[in-house]
Amino acid sequence: MTQTKPWVPWLILALLAITWGSSFILIKRGLEIFSIGEVGALRVVITWLFLLPFALMRLKGITRNQWMLFVVVGLVGSLFPAFLFAAAQKGIDSSLAGILNSLTPLFTLMVGMAFFKTRPKWFNIAGVFIGLAGAMGLVSVSGSGDFTFNMGFAILIIIAALCYALNVNIVKAYLQGVDPITITAMAFFTIGPIAATFLLFFTDFTDAVGSNPHALAGLGYLAILAVVGTGLALMIFNKLIQMTSAVFASSVTYFIPVVAVLWGIADGEHFRAGFLLWILLVIFGVLMVNTKSLTKNRFAKAIGKILKG
Repeated sequence: MTQTKPWVPWLILALLAITWGSSFILIKRGLEIFSIGEVGALRVVITWLFLLPFALMRLKGITRNQWMLFVVVGLVGSLFPAFLFAAAQKGIDSSLAGILNSLTPLFTLMVGMAFFKTRPKWFNIAGVFIGLAGAMGLVSVSGSGDFTFNMGFAILIIIAALCYALNVNIVKAYLQGVDPITITAMAFFTIGPIAATFLLFFTDFTDAVGSNPHALAGLGYLAILAVVGTGLALMIFNKLIQMTSAVFASSVTYFIPVVAVLWGIADGEHFRAGFLLWILLVIFGVLMVNTKSLTKNRFAKAIGKILKG
């Protein structure tokens, strides 16, 4: 495999963070017109239709084992989380949702060690907790700090984070040699009909489209979310998993609150000194996650010198 330049994974991570961190406004616009279930199903269905030509071109080369893997990746990586997050938003605020979503790298590490024989170094494990602390701190200083906690709804996001953790480990362990477009297209090829069936027969989607004059605008927002924030972003994300480690790729969830804070500042919110501290802690944590050797990491060596005085 061609050696990847060290800055490329970081560029991909930043692009994914910007894309997924900016997707909340599109979801918000969609929810102004459609129900939570309709928004979740539409996101999957539109992505499925967008990726359908890519999937049809790749049908012949898929083995039976790969079909099974694509079904699992589609379910745990996209379909289940789409509905779990939608349902969870009924009972908890976005700040708590951001914190719980940031558990994904920790769960990725735990699932990898328990079932996929990954053996991270101690500083990689430390980096997971440092990044999580940074994400939690950033969420706390950017919000009111009054997190509405409802275990019944919070557990849904925890389950979704576990789904993401399982998904990235499966892609890393069993689909390393499959190109990212095939992984994404075939995963949605397996789950698209399920979401379409739910949308058409178990929601009021057709009535909403026929009666709401803003339905086309809502579909436009969700189309951008599906094509850019789901289809294209997942292709890039699957490539990142193959290029680096499952934990490093999943650490994109640490940067989503960073992007949300930056959008808030751009929208006129006041910048707080605490923002910079927690953002730096997130970056340091992800650096530790991606480090193979402390002796070869210039940033870690510099921190060590500072601590030693």
